[in-house]
Amino acid sequence: MSDATLPPPDPGERMREQTAEAVLAQAETAVEDAAMDVDMAPLDVPRRMLLVHAHPDDETIGTGATMAKYAAAGVAVTLVTCTLGEEGEVLVPELEHLAADKDDALGQHRIGELAAACEALRVTDHRFLGGPGRWRDSGMMGTPANDRPGCFWQADLDEAVAELVAVVREVRPQVVVTYDSNGGYGHPDHVQAHRVTVAAFDAAGDPSYGPQLGEPWQPSKLYFSAVPRSVLQAGIDLLREAGDTSGFFGVERAEDLPFGVPDEQVTTEVDAADELEAKVAAMRAHKTQIAVDGPFFALSNNIGQRAFGIEHYTLGRGERGPGSGPHAWEDDLFAGLDA
Repeated sequence: MSDATLPPPDPGERMREQTAEAVLAQAETAVEDAAMDVDMAPLDVPRRMLLVHAHPDDETIGTGATMAKYAAAGVAVTLVTCTLGEEGEVLVPELEHLAADKDDALGQHRIGELAAACEALRVTDHRFLGGPGRWRDSGMMGTPANDRPGCFWQADLDEAVAELVAVVREVRPQVVVTYDSNGGYGHPDHVQAHRVTVAAFDAAGDPSYGPQLGEPWQPSKLYFSAVPRSVLQAGIDLLREAGDTSGFFGVERAEDLPFGVPDEQVTTEVDAADELEAKVAAMRAHKTQIAVDGPFFALSNNIGQRAFGIEHYTLGRGERGPGSGPHAWEDDLFAGLDA
């Protein structure tokens, strides 16, 4: 899920490479500065949202339009990323040397890509869970990287949950967003992010849990990102009508894809089509992961463009707010909550 028909980068555009130590030091400073800003007045902003993602680029692909919409509306948006994405495939030929089986420097490079994506989305508060590089990308399920010491799949859950609880108690979000129990499509780091986030959501409001981690705070709603099967099927049908019989992962039915949620399980639709430009800019920032050609975003230049900025969720914890339309879906992640 990393290919895209997006505008190509400017000729000659290339991110400046830095040593791992320099990039990590800069990231640590940025994280500390962001934390200081939040510590000053965490409740000054009435609406606060926390998103937990596994790797750089996940935030943009799955929830980028939502993040941009709420950030533009003045919501305090905090992003927590659990790994540096060290095991990702490198799609830029001149940067292939960064790959895990070569220089193993991709994670440090992706710190810069994520910073650029957050800037495009107007998200100013970003942290790496436990600090940059605390847990490593685990690779796809069933690969040797799953067994590597220090990978997120092997993380001590108590430690990871405590790290996230500290962030929750600091920024005090009403809304928390992550993946469903399958991690969207089964990636071990996505599954682990789900486990950690659900446990932290439940523990953050418990006064007996980790008093050293800050004052208890119980978020009101926990959402899991989702793609309705009807949306997937519409994309498959449009591609086939356009003459592409194999472009959408080679399937004809949404049910045959390893991701997708029955429409009746979806609770919320966030229409952030006005932020499509920001989402596309953020995707372009993830140069090593998102190609500028391929079928996945083939509809983004025509009828599918508006749908590209509409993102869906299922409510995992909390009370569902009022909805509308044929499915009575909420149109706001804060639906039913007092501002």
